Amino acid sequence: MELEGTPVSVVRTEGEVFAINDICSHANVSLSEGEVEDCMIECWLHGSSFDLRTGKPSGLPATRPVPVYPVKIQGDDVLVSVTQES
Repeated sequence: MELEGTPVSVVRTEGEVFAINDICSHANVSLSEGEVEDCMIECWLHGSSFDLRTGKPSGLPATRPVPVYPVKIQGDDVLVSVTQES
């Protein structure tokens, strides 16, 4: 999905909901097409995994993190903010 022009993947795992930028920092492909295990999402193209809590890659080939966004649950709604605070 896109929020304010930002591609975002919303993931429920480990009883929590996470929002992470949907573009792999290594290969510029959609992370939402990859597998989720525990609190990691794997890029389907080259296998880099990113921590859903921090956006940090767990190993090569990715070396740069991807942005993560705050999530708030209100009833049945999942609210995600992609606005950078100064």
